[in-house]
Order: sequence, then structure tokens, then C-alpha cells
Amino acid sequence: MIKFLISTIIVIALAVGAWNLYQYWGNYSEEKSHAEKQAEVAATVDPHALAGLPPKLEDSLAKAPARGAAGYRDWLKFYRKDTQDPRLAWIELDYVLLLAPTSPAEAKRIFADVKGRIAPTSPVYPRIKQLEKAFE
Repeated sequence: MIKFLISTIIVIALAVGAWNLYQYWGNYSEEKSHAEKQAEVAATVDPHALAGLPPKLEDSLAKAPARGAAGYRDWLKFYRKDTQDPRLAWIELDYVLLLAPTSPAEAKRIFADVKGRIAPTSPVYPRIKQLEKAFE
């Protein structure tokens, strides 16, 4: 009788464990699928189509990447006040990516600033979610 009771408890415990594992895998798959969808949206956003950058500044911004992080830093120093989100956020994220290898603390600070002011409805938000793990 005791063998039967112990065997029944073991079978029930295994069934509950298998059910929990099945539910966990389902949640994991949904999260992974959602993250992949956000990455696809981030890849389809054309930064040149984002609002917030006056056309007269396009040429100067196009020259900034040639100088790397310093080019973006200088560009932002001079033209930040003339630029608005969502384009400003996109430019700052480009700057963060170039700045991270040499100054990770500063890159994290700027990323946190951008993340704090961008709403989930912004076209830049999927890119923020894509970079979030690297800069948190």
C-alpha cells in the first residue's frame, strides 16, 4: 500500500512538473516571437523619414558618421536645439552605438535618457527595445 502511495505521489509530481515546463516554454516562445517582431519593425524604419530634423541639417548630419562618435557628439552639441524626437532619438542611438566601445558609462547614460523620453508608440521604440539589453 505504501509503495502504491509513493508511486502515485511521484507520478503526480512528474505530471505537475511536466505541465509547468510546458507552460514555461509557451511563455518563452511568445516572448521570443514578440522580440523578433520588434526587431523586424526596427529594421524597417527609415531614419530619414522620421520627423524632427529640418531639411537644412541633413547634409551636416550625413557628414557626422565619417568622424565617428566625435562627429555625432559635435553635431549634437551644435544642432540638438534645432532637432526634435523621433529623429533626435534615432541620432542619439547612433551616437550611443559608436560611443559604447570607448565610453560605456556615457553611452548607458545617454541611452537611459533617450529611453526615458520615448513613448512606446514612437517609431524609435522597437530600436530601443532591441538595444535595451546591451545598455541596461
